[in-house]
Amino acid sequence: MKYAFIIGTSAFIVPSGVITAVEGGHSKEILRIRSIYHDNEPGTALAIDADIKDVSGNSIVIANNMVEINSVFTVETGRDHVKVLRPDGTIVLHVHQLDDRSAMSLELNITGELLVNAPVVAIRITGDFESGGLHILAENEKLFINDNGYATFAQAGKGDLKFTEDGVVL
Repeated sequence: MKYAFIIGTSAFIVPSGVITAVEGGHSKEILRIRSIYHDNEPGTALAIDADIKDVSGNSIVIANNMVEINSVFTVETGRDHVKVLRPDGTIVLHVHQLDDRSAMSLELNITGELLVNAPVVAIRITGDFESGGLHILAENEKLFINDNGYATFAQAGKGDLKFTEDGVVL
């Protein structure tokens, strides 16, 4: 099964629903897709695990869409999205499962990779958070990992999606 992670204007197509942070040779799982929403299967929904920090360094651990540790952060869920929110309602992390129509409305370089690689799902990620010593800023236009920026990039790989000090590794 392949997953397409859409972050900023970039797409990363990988065989697992896991994103890992790697710093100094140490790996830490940032995000895991536990389940996805299926139109034809009642009761299904997008579910995630996440282990991140907000930009102030406050730990946020999500297990199956639930905050694990007593926290001021809340999780808002729907069948196709999970949002991690600060007390003021601003977003730390937003994971959104795109429907086929929305996925195929993305930039041509991304839709080309989607057609060639046929992922089971396209997941858009936005937010501003830290994990494994890396600062990750995922906006509508760009992905920043520390000071490395990515835009209009589409790539498929055979390994997990990894964010490192040097950038993205598939």
